[in-house]
Amino acid sequence: MTRIYKIVSRADWDAAEASGVFNGAAIDVADGFIHLSTAEQVEETAAKYFAGRTDLLLVAVDAAAFGDALKWEVSRGGALFPHLYAPLPFEKVARLDPLPIGANGRHDFSGVLK
Repeated sequence: MTRIYKIVSRADWDAAEASGVFNGAAIDVADGFIHLSTAEQVEETAAKYFAGRTDLLLVAVDAAAFGDALKWEVSRGGALFPHLYAPLPFEKVARLDPLPIGANGRHDFSGVLK
């Protein structure tokens, strides 16, 4: 099982809650897919795009749950990143955790990457 992750603001996640599906943040909607990261990529994603943000959640899903809607495509640094070309239904969420900032000023992923 390959676990993949989405960093999302609590406001965006809460707004999607009524419908039971997450259609993506503004950047996802603009790009036409939901940006996801592997466990090895997500900390760099947080540092690059979400530095200092205290309103974040880490959404964990199993890659196999999305079939052909999940594409592995070349992105940052030539690495393959998971991109979801479909909404993310809440029932496919394996874990949902707050993403706090640690004493070092970076997001603290201890205990949430499983």
